[in-house]
Amino acid sequence: MNVRTATAAALIIAALAGASPAIAAPLRTAHSCEAARPLDTTALQVAIAGLLSADVTAALVRATGPDGCWESTAGTVDRRTGAAVPQEARFRIGSVTKVFTAVVVLQLVAEHRIELDGAVQRYLPGLLAQGYPTVTVRQLLNHTSGLPSPVISDESVEYQVAHRFDSWTPQQYVDAAFKQEREFDPGTKQQYRNIGYIIAGMLIEKVTGNSYEHEVRDRVIRPLRLTGTSVPGDDPGLCGPHVHGYQVMSDGTLRDVTRWNQSFGWAASAIISTTRDLDVFTEALLGGRLLAPEVQRELFIVPAVPDVSGKAASYSVALQRFKLPGVGEVWGKSGSRYGYLAGIGGTVDGTRRLAYGMTANDARNGDNPTPITQRIVLAGMTLSARA
Repeated sequence: MNVRTATAAALIIAALAGASPAIAAPLRTAHSCEAARPLDTTALQVAIAGLLSADVTAALVRATGPDGCWESTAGTVDRRTGAAVPQEARFRIGSVTKVFTAVVVLQLVAEHRIELDGAVQRYLPGLLAQGYPTVTVRQLLNHTSGLPSPVISDESVEYQVAHRFDSWTPQQYVDAAFKQEREFDPGTKQQYRNIGYIIAGMLIEKVTGNSYEHEVRDRVIRPLRLTGTSVPGDDPGLCGPHVHGYQVMSDGTLRDVTRWNQSFGWAASAIISTTRDLDVFTEALLGGRLLAPEVQRELFIVPAVPDVSGKAASYSVALQRFKLPGVGEVWGKSGSRYGYLAGIGGTVDGTRRLAYGMTANDARNGDNPTPITQRIVLAGMTLSARA
């Protein structure tokens, strides 16, 4: 499965086998971690030890528990230089972008500019073919729309790398998708896809009259002072300190794929961030400082439908639900782009949180996490103070 359509949130599952809104209270998360008591970080230290391997080049982790937080890095920012990874290094967060997009849509819902159960056909007339079943905004966000994904003529890694600087518009993405038949009737099943969030980005632009990038910056990035977070648009680069991503080719060689135009994934997977910024974002999200109470609850409502494999649905309008031994219910999102893996997670009250970024040499398939990722998630979410 190509990274463009892969269920990136499976990384965590495998580990468990308008005006800018006001921020209601000052953020508690500092730029650097400070623990009230010495923390037992042994498991996390072991998880990222000996990181350099055939599969993983770098990892950045920030874990927060009731007694404080811990952050660290391992590996190298660049295989050529061997330079150490700074904690503030930036990386592509892939489908964690969807959470940012969902927040903007939910803010517009709270402002009565969008209705969650309003029809896409009402807001974006002509986007769906005449006679197409009604698709609601909620269905876009919780992956129950049944809308198809585009099929690329050549899914080989060589083709993808060769075309990494191609620029896509959201309309081109939608047009390519609608050459396919719909997956199922809207609202009857759940299937993780990017298409819903591409259209959600188009909806944001239509309702606000501003670009998607403008709205994310003004509603999320600037209010939370996410100084290492950006929405790149067509810019293929990563500004400031960042880790290089690599992709293994069919002949076994590695290619540096750090520079890559992310317009294909756009509102579904294009954002760049840091572990500190992702932690601040997660704390604000779970703490109710980004969303009004009437839409905050939507983060934790999973539709009562099966997914396409017959299992119970697990996605809400922004997050995915998991059960973690020793912690209980956890909500999070993971993502992957060529060269990069990332994730956020936390308990409903936000007292336990995790943010991580990694450079994996074959991150195309989010359903195929590395053992190191699994150890980091489990160890990070159970961080505690030493007795």
